Amino acid sequence: MAVHPITLRVNGREYSGQAEARKTLADFIREDCGLTGTHLGCEHGVCGACTILMDGEAVRSCLLFAVQAEGADLKTVEGLADGDRLHPIQQAYWDHHALQCGFCTPGFLMTTVAFLRDNPRPTEREIREGLAGNLCRCTGYQNIVEAVAAAAEALASGAIAQAAAPHGVVPRAAVPAPLPPARAAAAVDGIVRRARRRRKAVAVKKTSKRQRKRSR
Repeated sequence: MAVHPITLRVNGREYSGQAEARKTLADFIREDCGLTGTHLGCEHGVCGACTILMDGEAVRSCLLFAVQAEGADLKTVEGLADGDRLHPIQQAYWDHHALQCGFCTPGFLMTTVAFLRDNPRPTEREIREGLAGNLCRCTGYQNIVEAVAAAAEALASGAIAQAAAPHGVVPRAAVPAPLPPARAAAAVDGIVRRARRRRKAVAVKKTSKRQRKRSR
């Protein structure tokens, strides 16, 4: 099968390669660009794990052919962080433990980027609707919703700081810094303890319910 030359930009860097007409953009990003943060789940455009930004719009990269992206400007999850400094949206997901296995997280992050750009002050209902196209099998979504709400506040605060700063320079403190290792470990321990308490409370409730049934 004939191959076609492809040149595009991903996270500000130009990539060139060749691909058959049937090769998906997701596969080109992973295999030819070497950016494996974009994940493939259903490969039918349902789960949202492969979501990236193409010319600023959130798209399912598994539903696009690589040849369709010729000359396009793409952004993947690898382009969010600034070196070791997490993007405010990534930091919010970290702070609110909005992930478990993490497979769906890149798609959620990229969807959130586009969503908060278009709706910087969303309600909880709007957040749920905005993320409805992304599926997660682990978290139950509540922490993700909380993370997006927190990210909206962080981004709004950053925008205010940028408007007030001279020459449009954002003060370093305006961007949330990554958690120190000790604080991150403490946060994880707290999550584990709360989960254990919840499981214990559920077990006690079930035991009490069985005992009440037996006493009838």
